[in-house]
Amino acid sequence: MKYPIGIQNFEKIREGGYLYIDKTDLVYDLANNGIYYFLSRPRRFGKSLLISTLEAYFSGSKELFEGLKIAELEKEWKEHPILHLDLNTERYATPKDLENKLDLFLKQCEALYGKNPDEYSLATRFEGVIRRAAEKTGRNTVILVDEYDKPMLQAIDNDALQDEYRNTLKAFYGALKSMDRYIRFALLTGVTKFGKVSVFSDLNNLRDISMEFAYSGICGITEEELHTAMGESIAELGAANGMTVEETKMKLKEMYDGYHFNRRCMDIYNPFSILNTFAKKEFGDYWFETGTPTFLVELMKGCKYNLKKLMKEYATADSLNGLETFRKDPVPILYQSGYLTIKDYDKEFKTYILGFPNKEVENGFIKFLLPSYTGMDGSDAAFEIISFVKDVRAGNTDAFMKRLTTFFADTPYELVRDLELHYQNVMFILFKLLGFYTQAEYHTSEGRIDMVVKTPDYIYVMEFKLDGTAEEAMQQIESKDYSLPFECDGRKLVKIGVNFSNENRNVERWIVR
Repeated sequence: MKYPIGIQNFEKIREGGYLYIDKTDLVYDLANNGIYYFLSRPRRFGKSLLISTLEAYFSGSKELFEGLKIAELEKEWKEHPILHLDLNTERYATPKDLENKLDLFLKQCEALYGKNPDEYSLATRFEGVIRRAAEKTGRNTVILVDEYDKPMLQAIDNDALQDEYRNTLKAFYGALKSMDRYIRFALLTGVTKFGKVSVFSDLNNLRDISMEFAYSGICGITEEELHTAMGESIAELGAANGMTVEETKMKLKEMYDGYHFNRRCMDIYNPFSILNTFAKKEFGDYWFETGTPTFLVELMKGCKYNLKKLMKEYATADSLNGLETFRKDPVPILYQSGYLTIKDYDKEFKTYILGFPNKEVENGFIKFLLPSYTGMDGSDAAFEIISFVKDVRAGNTDAFMKRLTTFFADTPYELVRDLELHYQNVMFILFKLLGFYTQAEYHTSEGRIDMVVKTPDYIYVMEFKLDGTAEEAMQQIESKDYSLPFECDGRKLVKIGVNFSNENRNVERWIVR
């Protein structure tokens, strides 16, 4: 089977005989039940392919859709003029970069549909092109905008530059409303939604389908699609890794499933990771390895975000649909970017419960956080974690406790102004990473045992104090019988009391029994 890795062009996929998951019934539904749409999905989730599919459909390319669901639905196959703007292909370092990109787009459109010298601004030129395209062809214009938010995302840590981009795009996209009589269809896609006070404030006719159940599976791969269209691939992947078909399905689900874009929670698999896994016949962190923006980590640190909340975060629908308060609350952008997803919904309080979608994202994101919170570079942090895990497995208590201090020793001062939160965040990262290789539980905020780590040969019961003493930590383990549930387990039981010092900004002392 040929997998379309990196191919986002519908025509190329169909003519090249590549795997295509048929979503053309949803394309038909979009095109015939509305006009103005917005769709938000994480990067590499198939937004560009959706745009390309719509472009082929509105071009009247009937032959490309033979054998697909839409072939039985569409009877007319009318050709419309199409204005396709892809903002993903530029680095927007200055306002001029965005202006040049839009100017080039308009020049290409004007070469097809004519130019009016009295149209002096980017916005008025866009209006003119939309109108002339409809008048020249006799059919209303289709407008497709891919990654509408790319300029603003690249300037998310620069308020002045972001304001420039917002003002330019707000006026430019305003043409969608002023030229309504000439427009057949319009879709804008992006990773995030800069909401009511941003580029969409004038576009009250734009329907946001990002969280509509009917379109939950319009990008990505559903479980039914995976099992029916890729059954052969699943079997080949399993054979290559010494796994049964059922074991392979479970592993794929654990690694790449779990994205939910609606409170009714239809499971969606990450298409980029699935295709790479099948092509290489190896499980890996493919989506995560394509890059995580560093501004997310800086944002979390700037907000003094408690990383433990990543396991169970709460948000309202309104907060998830906009980014107006992202400097105070990183949760909406973590959700829209695909690092958190909907896990459940509280009907009484109309609140979403969020968490990591799958192991690929959880493992990758936690590993990505470690250097930023400890001051280590990536290679040093990876080496220390490997050594840390080996020491824990071998029962080398003093060795792994000494290694624990290295995670705090070189931490820059600006990271530890709130020492208690920093201590909690670093410990969360370390023991989540440890948990990928052992069974680790971390319960500090709930008043139970601070940490329990289980390996094939050892069980560690640990208690941490901040500006107390190691003796007090050990006394709490003993007096509250924290080790009692594990005494008949058969594995060697190790109790560790640890004290962190505010003054030293590190582990001050530990006791082992």
